[in-house]
Amino acid sequence: LAEVVKTGFIAQPKSLDLLNNKSLKSIRTDDVLISELISLSVAAKASVVSADFKESFDREILNYGHTLGHAVEIHSKYSLRHGEAVSIGLCFIAQLAGLRGILDEQTVNLHQLLLKNLGLPVTYSRSAWQELFALMALDKKARGHNLRFVAISKVGECLRIEDAIESELEQAYEMIST
Repeated sequence: LAEVVKTGFIAQPKSLDLLNNKSLKSIRTDDVLISELISLSVAAKASVVSADFKESFDREILNYGHTLGHAVEIHSKYSLRHGEAVSIGLCFIAQLAGLRGILDEQTVNLHQLLLKNLGLPVTYSRSAWQELFALMALDKKARGHNLRFVAISKVGECLRIEDAIESELEQAYEMIST
């Protein structure tokens, strides 16, 4: 479901509306809702991929939440599923965008609210930061020592953050760490 939430934030706001105030239990028993969420997500992803075969920025938006998410997956030795790690990554990048004044506080908080309601993790270990920072440098979007992140300025509007410094990233991480 984290991938459905991700798609909602980058390209399919209707998914967010459908998930609002829903719990994982209520979704699991609603076959119509599940079908609609899957259809919306697949359509959004297919639209992005078919318009961008070479994975330029248009396609890169599908990696929203994945820079930290992949690092968390590796750090946890895959004890967290992909969606769980991406959930944490979504909360992190929303916090970073919020710190920069790019994303309003309500939308930052919506990330955590939706994901938490779906039973997904929204925090990770504070002591893991240095290892996660090193792992993010291995991300396919990184260019040399510059980490690149897909962020949103509002639902459906994506941008790239390329100039974040470690202290800024750590500050955003502290906001989602325990």
